[in-house]
Amino acid sequence: MRRTLAAITVLVLAMTLAAGCEAAVEPPIVNDVDRPPPAGTVTIGSKFDTEGPILGYIMVVLLEDAGFEVIDRTRTGATDVTRRALLTGEIDAYPEYTANALTVFYADEDIDPVILQDARATYEAAAVLDSENEGIVWLEPAPANNTWAIAVPRSFAEDNAIFTLEDFAMYVNDGGDIRVAGSQEFFDRPDAMPAFEAAYGFELTEDQRLALATGDTAVTARAAAEGTDDVNAGMVYGTDGTIAALDLYVLEDPRGVQPIYQPAPTFRAEVIEAFPQIPDILDPAFVMLDLETLQELNAKVALEGQDARVVAEEWLRDVGLVD
Repeated sequence: MRRTLAAITVLVLAMTLAAGCEAAVEPPIVNDVDRPPPAGTVTIGSKFDTEGPILGYIMVVLLEDAGFEVIDRTRTGATDVTRRALLTGEIDAYPEYTANALTVFYADEDIDPVILQDARATYEAAAVLDSENEGIVWLEPAPANNTWAIAVPRSFAEDNAIFTLEDFAMYVNDGGDIRVAGSQEFFDRPDAMPAFEAAYGFELTEDQRLALATGDTAVTARAAAEGTDDVNAGMVYGTDGTIAALDLYVLEDPRGVQPIYQPAPTFRAEVIEAFPQIPDILDPAFVMLDLETLQELNAKVALEGQDARVVAEEWLRDVGLVD
């Protein structure tokens, strides 16, 4: 019996030693502490038109490059949906347009119309109102003005002598054949089509409007260019890359109805307080986004079918902001 117990003891000791030897040759476990922690976690959203995701991914890529963990919520929705997501904390930031603060978010405020014709004054008023009322911080805006506009095929403009919104109003009031493609937001927002109608003295009938669920001007511009569903005019933005490619003519706005819409990152204040380096990360990119640059970037997505993130990454590499 003792001999059996001794044999078992030897066997157990042998197994223990063998296990110890095996453990000794295993690769060491790398502790998470050995890896650099992320600078922080930030959730980025954007509108779902062509330009929104491009701007959103510029923010995403730059923050990732700076060491942040970024949750991608780009293509969040239309203006009201995306803004609500920011205010409720569903997202931490998204690119918004300066004049929207004055004409939509704070439409009830007594805003001097002169402010809306000055880019810097518009930005500063937006920044002050949003900071005081909602705790939202506006970073530096891009110099491009992405204003609402109406475009028609160049041949249509030349054949009917329609080069301004005054010409357009006269054509509509004289019973001219017109149908405009635009988003529901474009037809409903007081600062969009209703502002044009009020200023130039015309009113489109329901049959003269083709309201689309999307705010993608690549769709509305193409409808105007190709005559889809009898459309011969379309909603466009000043930075659209489709305008020249589709041979469209943007109707001039001699009465200056449209305010200045410069895109800028908007953040919840607590995020900027937690990560004060964010403006230094994003500002250098946005101040480089002039009208021509945004038209080129939009064209790559809208016309060439490139992915918005790829377009953003390539541009950031080209201008030397990421490796």
